[in-house]
Amino acid sequence: MLLTRDSLPDTISDIAALDDLLCRPSQALVDDLRKVDGDIMILGVAGKMGPTLAGLAKATLPDRRVIGVARFSDGRARAWLDARGIETIACDLLDETAIEALPKVQNIVFMAGRKFGAEGGLSLTWAMNTHVPALIAQAFWESRIVAFSTGCVYPFVPVTGKGADESVPPNPPGEYAQSCVGRERMFEYFSRKFATPGRLFRLNYAIDMRYGVLHDIATKILGGKPIDVSLGHVNFIWQGDASAQALRCLAHCDRPTSPINVSGQDILAVRDLAEKLGARLARKPTIVGTEEPTAWVTDTSQAVSLFGPPVVDTEQLIAWTADWVARSMPSLGKPTKYEVRDGRY
Repeated sequence: MLLTRDSLPDTISDIAALDDLLCRPSQALVDDLRKVDGDIMILGVAGKMGPTLAGLAKATLPDRRVIGVARFSDGRARAWLDARGIETIACDLLDETAIEALPKVQNIVFMAGRKFGAEGGLSLTWAMNTHVPALIAQAFWESRIVAFSTGCVYPFVPVTGKGADESVPPNPPGEYAQSCVGRERMFEYFSRKFATPGRLFRLNYAIDMRYGVLHDIATKILGGKPIDVSLGHVNFIWQGDASAQALRCLAHCDRPTSPINVSGQDILAVRDLAEKLGARLARKPTIVGTEEPTAWVTDTSQAVSLFGPPVVDTEQLIAWTADWVARSMPSLGKPTKYEVRDGRY
């Protein structure tokens, strides 16, 4: 069954139902990927979002090879992918020889990188976020490359506007975000050198029921913990929509590669989100702090013009999250740290 707004469930019963929903393609995704020749290889597939993207790609293109590459230090991700017909290759992307041995496919989605714990080992953060992209960009110069980046490459912008669009020069706080600028510059440099088509996928907060800004807020409400609204505005997108837009970017690559912002259309107040979640959870949220006039928010007009609005809207995400958290369903245990303003993760 194809994904449409009318087909969305009222509740997501369990992880299996969540995975099935995340990996359900829309007609628009089917149409765009039919324009793209060749197989798809996803580098860094074992992260939070990688299995969703790989599963969605395979569900959309069941007759093509979808290859997932990672170290696979946790075997569960590999088993999940294998069960869905996705080829898996164990590879350390810091090993140039191992990279050269990977199959040369026409479509690369680059998802490798380091964020969580970035401040604990900054040299590794820079190596993963800048050195590895340089290796990949050279090894796959004849492929299309959609490279995951982040809205954190932008400076903070006023929350009264539309957010930072792609014309705003990167100028972020903190070494993690600076290393993400470095990642983009490596792909941009080699795209210019080799005329490699690509996109720099600047994503703000892909969420599912086990992770994300809404999950962070909802769990704090249930736990009676204060919600700091100093960084008081965010935008985010359903992980299934983000994965679909990343795959659709393969049909919308530029020479040289160019950035595209991906998130929800609306800039949302954390205070309002807390109130809505609190009403559904029958708990009054404890709000602390005062909203700053700026935040890390992006203008997604370009993505909307290419792909249309996300299938899953904010109100649906609030309803699903409150229901999931109220039932004490599983969490990935990885806070987004959306409230951080100094770039230290």
